[in-house]
Amino acid sequence: MLRNPSGPSEPSGPPEPAAGRHGPQPSRPEPSPRSTPQPSGSLTGRLGTGSIVFMVIAAAAPLTVVGGNVPLAIASGPGAGAPVGFALASLILLVFAVGFVTMTPYVRQAGAFYAYATRGLGHRTGVGTAAVALVTYTAIQAGVYGYLGWAVDSVLGDFGGPTGVPWWVWSLAAVGVVAFLGHRHIELSSKVLGVALVLEIAVVAVLDAVILVRGGEDGVNVTSFTPDAALSGPLGVAVLFALTGFIGFESTAVFRDEARDPDRTIPRATYCAVLVIGAFYTLSCWALVLGAGTDKVTAVADESLASGGNMLMDAAGAYVGTVLRDMMQVLLLTSLFACVLSFHNVIARYTFTLSRQGLAPARLGAVHERHRSPHVSSLAQSATALSLVVLFAALGVEPLVGVFGSMAGVSTVGMVLLMLTTSVAVLTFFARRPDLARGRPWQTRAAPLLALAGLLTGLWLVVSNFTLITGGGTAVSIALGAIPFAAFAAGLAYGHRPGKGDLPER
Repeated sequence: MLRNPSGPSEPSGPPEPAAGRHGPQPSRPEPSPRSTPQPSGSLTGRLGTGSIVFMVIAAAAPLTVVGGNVPLAIASGPGAGAPVGFALASLILLVFAVGFVTMTPYVRQAGAFYAYATRGLGHRTGVGTAAVALVTYTAIQAGVYGYLGWAVDSVLGDFGGPTGVPWWVWSLAAVGVVAFLGHRHIELSSKVLGVALVLEIAVVAVLDAVILVRGGEDGVNVTSFTPDAALSGPLGVAVLFALTGFIGFESTAVFRDEARDPDRTIPRATYCAVLVIGAFYTLSCWALVLGAGTDKVTAVADESLASGGNMLMDAAGAYVGTVLRDMMQVLLLTSLFACVLSFHNVIARYTFTLSRQGLAPARLGAVHERHRSPHVSSLAQSATALSLVVLFAALGVEPLVGVFGSMAGVSTVGMVLLMLTTSVAVLTFFARRPDLARGRPWQTRAAPLLALAGLLTGLWLVVSNFTLITGGGTAVSIALGAIPFAAFAAGLAYGHRPGKGDLPER
C-alpha cells in the first residue's frame, strides 16, 4: 500500500520471516490490500484478472501490430518463417514473467518495474528504472497519437469523408477524450478498453479462421515453423518487430492497488496477457503467410509496403470481402485509441506512485474524492501528451515515420532495458533471501537467467537494427536510442540525493 506523502515510507515487501527451531521459516505474503481498510488517500477498485488483461492487451494494440509489424517482420525478416520470430519473442517474455510474478508477493508498491528494481537492487537503481519507464511509456503514447491522427484522415478518405485536415487536429481531439476518461474511475476505462479490444481481436480472428478453413493460397501447411523457413532470412528482425508489439504487457503490476486480489490477480493477468498476445500474434502472422502463399509472401509484403498499402487489409478484402475490410479500418482507429488510453492510465499511476515515494511533487499523489482516480497525475499526463503533440505539429514532423517511428524506437529500447533491469533485480532479491528461494530454483534462478540471456539478445537485435524501427538515418537513430540510457543515468543521479523516496532496506 502506498504511504501518505507526509508520512514515513512503508516497507517495500512483506515482513521478515521469523527464525524458528528449524531455521528461518518461509516468508508468507502479507494479506491482500483489498482485504484491509483503505485510507482515504489510496486508489481503490475491484479489477479482476479479465479487466486488467483487457487494459494490458489494449496497450499492445493487437490490430495495429498485425497490420503493421507483421508485414515488416515478413518483408525484412525470414519471410514465411516470420511466425517463428513471434513465437520466440513470446517465449522470452513468458520466461521473464516467471521471475516477475514470483517476486510479486514481496513487492507492495504499484510501481511495476520501479518497485521491483527498488526492492531487488536498491533505491538509486529503482529511481533510474522509474525514469526509463516514464520516458518509455510517454514516447510510445506520443507516437501512437501521431499514428492515430494520420489514420483518422486516411480512413475518412477511404469512406469518402473530408480529408486534408492536419493530423494533429485529430490527435488533440483524442487527447481530450483520453483526459476525460483518465479523470474518472478506472472501471470506466476498463469497460471502454474491453469493448474495443474484443471487437478488434474478433475481426482478425474471423480473417484467420477463414484463411485456415479455405486453405489459404497453397493449402494449410506448417512450412513456416520448419528450420529452413525460419532461417531463410534474418530471424532476429522478426523477433525485433515481435518484441515491439509487447510493449506494456508488464503494466499489470501498475494496477496493483485497484486489483480485487493483487497477489493472485497480478500473476494471473501477467501470464494471461503474454499467452494471449503471443498466441494471437503468432497465429495471425501464420494466417497472413498462408493467405499470401508461403513461396510468395515475401514479395507480397514487399509490394504492399512499397506501395503504401496494407497487407492485412488486402487479405481481408480477398478472403472475407469489403464489409470486414471496412470494419477493420474503423477498428484500427479504436485500437489506436485504446492503446493511448491504456498507456495514459499506466503513466498516471507511475507518477502517482513516484509522488507517494517523494520522487515527484506531492500534489501528483492526490486521489479524487469521488472517482478514486489519480486525477492530478492524470491531468499532468494529459498536459504532457498535449505538449508533445503541439511540439511535433509546430516542427512539421510527419506523423508516421517522424512521430510514430521515432517514438516507437525510443520505447522499444526502453522496454528491453526495463526488463533487463528487472530480471537482474529478481535474481539479486532471491540470492539475498535464500529462505524465499528454497525449493523454487526454476522460478528464482533458472527462469530469470534464461530471461536475461534472451533479453540481452533482444537488446542487441534492437540496437543493431534500430533504423528499421525509426525509419530515420543512423545519426538520428543513435540519438533516439540513447534517450532511455540517458534517462536511466539521470535517475541514478537524482536518486543519489538524500531524502528522495528512500525505502527501508530489508
